[in-house]
Amino acid sequence: MFSMLLACCPPALALNRALDVSQYAHTSWKVRDGFVKGTVFSIAQTPDGYLWLGTEFGLVRFDGVSRVVWAPPPGQQLPSSVIFSLLATHDGTLWIGTSKGLVSLKDGKLTQYPELAGQSIRAQMIEDHEGTVWAGGLAFPPPGKLCAIRKDSVHCFGQDGSLDSGVRGLFEDHDSNLWVALRVGLWRWKPGPRQFYPAQGPGNGIQGLAEGDDGALLFGPRDGISRLTGGKIESYPLPKNVPQFTVTRMLRGRDGNLWIGTLDRGLVHVQRDTTDVFAQADGLSGDLIEALFIDRESTIWVATDGGLDRFREFAVPTLSLSQGLSNASVLSVLADRDGSVWLSTRRGLNRWNNGQITVFPNKGVSGLLNGDYAGSLFQDSRGRIWASTLREFGYLENGRFVAVRNMPGEPVYSITEDNAGLWVGNKDRGLIHLLRDGRVQQTPWVKLGHNDYALALAVDPVQHGLWVGFYEGGIVYFADGQVRANYSTADGLGEGRVNGLRFDPDGSLWAATQGGLSRLKNGRVATLTTKNGLPCDSVHWAMEDNDHSFWLYTTCGLVRIARSELDAWTAAVDKQSNAKPAVHATVFDDSDGVRTIEDPFGYTPHVAKSSDGRLWFLPSDGASTVDPRRLPYNDRLPPVYIEQITADHKIYDIPSGVINGRVHLPPRVRDLKIDYTALSLVATGKVLFRYQLEGWDQDWVEVGNRREALYSNLPPREYRFRVAACNNSGMWNESGASFNLTIAPAYYQTTWFVLSCTAGFLALLWVSYRLRLRQLAWQFHLRMEERVNERTRIARDLHDTLLQSFQAVLMKLSVFSYRLTDQPETKKELETLVERARQAVIEGRDAVQGLRSSTVLTNEMEHAIKSLGEQLASEMSYNHGGNSPEFRVLVEGASRELIPMVRDEVYRIAGEAVRNAGRHAQAQRIEVSIQYGDRHFRLLVRDNGKGFEPKILDEGYREGHHGLQGMRERAKVVEGKLTLWSKPDSGTEVELTIPASRAYSKQPTPRRSMSMFSGKGTRGGHEC
Repeated sequence: MFSMLLACCPPALALNRALDVSQYAHTSWKVRDGFVKGTVFSIAQTPDGYLWLGTEFGLVRFDGVSRVVWAPPPGQQLPSSVIFSLLATHDGTLWIGTSKGLVSLKDGKLTQYPELAGQSIRAQMIEDHEGTVWAGGLAFPPPGKLCAIRKDSVHCFGQDGSLDSGVRGLFEDHDSNLWVALRVGLWRWKPGPRQFYPAQGPGNGIQGLAEGDDGALLFGPRDGISRLTGGKIESYPLPKNVPQFTVTRMLRGRDGNLWIGTLDRGLVHVQRDTTDVFAQADGLSGDLIEALFIDRESTIWVATDGGLDRFREFAVPTLSLSQGLSNASVLSVLADRDGSVWLSTRRGLNRWNNGQITVFPNKGVSGLLNGDYAGSLFQDSRGRIWASTLREFGYLENGRFVAVRNMPGEPVYSITEDNAGLWVGNKDRGLIHLLRDGRVQQTPWVKLGHNDYALALAVDPVQHGLWVGFYEGGIVYFADGQVRANYSTADGLGEGRVNGLRFDPDGSLWAATQGGLSRLKNGRVATLTTKNGLPCDSVHWAMEDNDHSFWLYTTCGLVRIARSELDAWTAAVDKQSNAKPAVHATVFDDSDGVRTIEDPFGYTPHVAKSSDGRLWFLPSDGASTVDPRRLPYNDRLPPVYIEQITADHKIYDIPSGVINGRVHLPPRVRDLKIDYTALSLVATGKVLFRYQLEGWDQDWVEVGNRREALYSNLPPREYRFRVAACNNSGMWNESGASFNLTIAPAYYQTTWFVLSCTAGFLALLWVSYRLRLRQLAWQFHLRMEERVNERTRIARDLHDTLLQSFQAVLMKLSVFSYRLTDQPETKKELETLVERARQAVIEGRDAVQGLRSSTVLTNEMEHAIKSLGEQLASEMSYNHGGNSPEFRVLVEGASRELIPMVRDEVYRIAGEAVRNAGRHAQAQRIEVSIQYGDRHFRLLVRDNGKGFEPKILDEGYREGHHGLQGMRERAKVVEGKLTLWSKPDSGTEVELTIPASRAYSKQPTPRRSMSMFSGKGTRGGHEC
């Protein structure tokens, strides 16, 4: 979030020492709420960033959000579950001091130190400047021990009783002096000769040790703080009187402030000039402080008997009752030219100056102006502070409030000044001009074209008129007693209430409205809204800081817009009025100390810029301040870790060196959960994550502050999981953490199984196809048999009825012919008629025989067609004087038996084609090709005759002739395809193709043959 501020804000790794504890961000985790089991006695942070908590029930690892109870490695254990002291050294070792001894943890292995076995390690262990670990134990009965541990050597002291019952505290100062605190005094242990300083400590001995500003040693006796310097012990006075307390822990922060943990008073915070206390009544988890710790991000951690507390600096701290305000409800704020800041509260007028808040005195009634609180404030060109109350209007002079005659009180929402005097926006009376000579001129709001009242006034520095912003919206330019200009939402102004008006040095007028930040220049209005990058539209005020950046207080937080961003936006809208360029804004929300409000108070000013560059504004519960040049910036990249991998409710081990590690999961994983974390403990709620499962996710998945990735029903394959995180200042650790993931396939997900199933499926399709062909062939044969039976029935009926009737008629005609002996001519004609009738009967019998049997009695189709060709040749030779066409029959493939019905139809189609070629086309060459193919039976008749006209092929017949139509009908009967090709003087081709399943009783075996007509067989033709 703060990445845009990096260039202007140096890293701030120390807290602001000018703040009280109550002004820091405070978070509390309580034992009663189930945070941990038992009291937290000690805190440490290992180099990987995790926070470790020693409790009375074991060791807990904490990442700022979730805690994990640590379990010893298999076959190893701690001397005791009560952990009093923790120390994380630079080499990554975690030293664990328990109630019964000392161990160290490194790389998952525990190391025991028998020299301290049975001793209670209560004192906070330290690592000195040489890398030696010092640990002190308590023993009852004495003696207690002090041990120096360096690498594999352990050297212990105290067996001579010099340490009494044991060590209560350890500390190394900036001069490398090692101090050892006992129950009744202090040892300066090294360097040089040891020296003992007797001092009576509290019941548990001297535990809290720290260093003063001047390098003196500070420690806690029975009450308060003592100071050891020059060999003398003296009382250490606190800057501000606080109740007496007993020290348990002390810590010098990186900001130089002193943090003191007490036995029963909570937390005492000592600044340079002040001291403040933060106790359980203020929200601390407990009043007994067990440990104080500062982590690598300068966050202060406090362990109490009731839980764990965290303190960090707010980017926007707030002054309230704890800092001395008369009342938390602040109505207006004014920056005085002398560097002080005036704050008008409902309990009186306060003044802040150099960190101190005083109340304005008036006739013994602190803060009130003639018994009333101040509303709006203003400082004129002469330096006088003007204020309004509900009854009077006046100025501050010599510590008193001077009311001006003829000026009404009542609510005044804005005050400004021009060369002639003061302009005052009175809610009920209208616009009032208080001239320098004391005269008062009033203009009712209705004269300005409004029935509502004004909230904001601004004098035009160029035209010297007055700009007025109204409660119900709109702005008016008022000059020389008249309205000269009027702007509303129709002109592009932001909708709703106008909360504030201010001018830029370039003459631009900025209006903070409920509908956005509007800019008026050269008669053109443009409004910055959420469409241009604002987080929300409602703007309470706008202020420019000393670096010319714009700050806006909105309903969703405090917003900063860099000047370069604002200039780019203004340039775009000046060039094109309907342009909608976007700005990049930085938002400070409640996690930064900013309280949001919906409706600011009507009194003004709402915001002030003090002489030190800080901005002051009013969140309704005090006065908030932000220093644009000292924004806390966290430049530490957060370490990212993958904590746990769970597949179908089973936890899998995270591989060591997880960046290159691999996790193998079994087949059929349905639910996969990956838990991860980032160790930035300043503001864990603002740590953001994104992750990607390479091989599944197309891009990074932005998940906010969610710390788990969920997947379901992932297919088996290789994956790589990556996660990245940013800290509270928007610094991204792009490398993050990652690991490789393999999901094994189930047997039915393997390649061989898929190929086997595919092959089986294809085989099933082939078998189904063959069965279907057989079924269709059987159905075809059945239809053929039905047709043969029908032909037989017709033949039988013809023989038994029609032919028999004809025979009877013939017999009678013969009798009549025999009787006509006396009429020779008539008899001759009758005999001729009888002969014709007899011939008709013969032809009928032949037709009946044809219906009852196949035309080709055997399967010798080749010989039958050759006979047909010989018959045609004889006929042509007889009719045309010896000229007969050349006739040839070719056979491809082994001859197979055709279905009788098919054989008849093929023969008739061939006969029709051959006769057409000889009789009508006058062909000289005729070729018949018979092909017994695996898939088809094929008959092809070619000739070189005169061919057909294209019109005949298109229409499918020639008038008065039915040969072509008959061939088509016969081909359809056997479910064949008839194709004709012909051109005038280019011959004719007739091709009949019948599927093998429709033609054969058995499948033929193919053979090849050469054709006498090269190339014609590939021509296209008309399908029949």
